[in-house]
Amino acid sequence: MSNTRLLLVDDEAPQRQLLSGFLAKNGFDVSEAASAETALDMYHSVFAPIALVDMKMPGMSGVELLQRLKEINPFIQVIVLTAFGSVESAVNAMRLGAYDYLTKPVEDLNELTLKLQKAAAQNRLVVDNVVMSERLDEVFHSSEIIGKSPSIQKVRQMISLVAPKDATVLISGPSGTGKELVARAIHALSPRADRRLVAINCAAFPETLLESELFGYEKGAFTGADKAKQGRFELADGGTLFLDEIGEMPLPMQVKLLRVLEERCIERLGSVREIPLDIRILAATNRDLKKMIAEGGFREDLYYRLNVIELNLPPLAERPGDVLLLAEKFMENYSRKIGKKVRGLSSDAAARLAAYAWPGNVRELENIIERAIILTSSDCLTAEDLAGLSTPVPSAEPGTIMPLSEIEKQHIHLCLHLLDWNIGLTAEKLGIHRNTLRSKIKEYELSQDS
Repeated sequence: MSNTRLLLVDDEAPQRQLLSGFLAKNGFDVSEAASAETALDMYHSVFAPIALVDMKMPGMSGVELLQRLKEINPFIQVIVLTAFGSVESAVNAMRLGAYDYLTKPVEDLNELTLKLQKAAAQNRLVVDNVVMSERLDEVFHSSEIIGKSPSIQKVRQMISLVAPKDATVLISGPSGTGKELVARAIHALSPRADRRLVAINCAAFPETLLESELFGYEKGAFTGADKAKQGRFELADGGTLFLDEIGEMPLPMQVKLLRVLEERCIERLGSVREIPLDIRILAATNRDLKKMIAEGGFREDLYYRLNVIELNLPPLAERPGDVLLLAEKFMENYSRKIGKKVRGLSSDAAARLAAYAWPGNVRELENIIERAIILTSSDCLTAEDLAGLSTPVPSAEPGTIMPLSEIEKQHIHLCLHLLDWNIGLTAEKLGIHRNTLRSKIKEYELSQDS
């Protein structure tokens, strides 16, 4: 992973070289300039998040350079260097947007390093606040990819295998299966976890706007571009970019994305300067990309660039044993969030959840549980609370009274089925000892095939 990029501008060569050598050994990728004019010329290719600028130089002053750099990159954090008797001018520079100042000559190099580290952290904080990602600022670990079914265990294993590598991953699966969550887990478990995860939904923008969102633009690149803007690629530099709904990307944009994947550099709109990137790409789709390739809607070369590793998420209907586990997690989350003490599910509610086909997958289950928690007046969700589900709950004929033993048998059988015959977990959910559960299974002659 690259060090923090830093632009160092000082016309005094001995001081500049001293600082550059020290900072290069302490976690900074230093680009040097002997004048403000040179710094401006090179900045488009460097685009450092922080700068160390001498206040007084021949030609353009440090204050003017500060203002020009802020026009190019509003998020840049600048520390100014000033002579001992000119602290007032440094304070004025801070009013104009400088992050901090130091007096020359710089004698306390540890203080300089600390201030630069804080400036870099401030840059990341400011950028994070403007990144339009949907809840991707939360850090999710693979343990929160919930489920005991073999298919979801395979997904978790794949995440643990691919996350430490830097390979591009294509996450596929129906809508609502948790592709965004998987992308967050991959990033959180990767060496880039301390850097940003930036997301963009390719279906949310028309083609022209999508290009400017991804690549950014220079001031004056088009009508309304009154200042320069970093695109998502630059915002994710050093970290991970998540391209959601990649199958919706227009063909002209696919060509440009392919070039980025091949060359690892971009050009902003209105610029011919190349900006190098250190970035990992994750993409997600609910479309059949191979079918789209056959129909001319998706580039085959881009598909193979994205599909270095494919991670396919199963629909919830293929993992029925996970439904109650997911429901329990959502109940816990929304009970805490909404402020209600809802402790569990009635047997009829559990049966209704198990019988439903879940066309909307995990997202639909989460929405159903959230709605039920909001509307219920009980501490236990019942079938009536799950009014959004159309599946009827099987019941006995009117007037029929079932023996308690038959009700117990059916309920134990249902719970075993829902939890994939995990004896320990089923006993825990039923609130009985596992030896008691084994006795009941033997008494009622229950089996996985029945």
